[in-house]
Amino acid sequence: MSKSKNPPEKRDYAHEYAIESDKRKKQRAERNKARRMLMREGKVHVGDGMDVDHRTPLSQGGKTTRANLRVQTARANRSYKRTSTGAIKGK
Repeated sequence: MSKSKNPPEKRDYAHEYAIESDKRKKQRAERNKARRMLMREGKVHVGDGMDVDHRTPLSQGGKTTRANLRVQTARANRSYKRTSTGAIKGK
């Protein structure tokens, strides 16, 4: 197996942001707002490995209110629900 001698291309984040949809920007702003809310309460800190989770996801009509927010580990928040064998649970 040979390694490629070409360096990886650098991502153009400014371009990616420019072409991002308005809906996507609003969702990101809501997630950032939720994190700031819980940072003010002292529930999460920068670099603590915790995520702020919306109990009812924004994609399903959830709002960024204190009652709809909870703190979870990044692993728990970014993973799919699993069965006892490790397989992904069906919906």
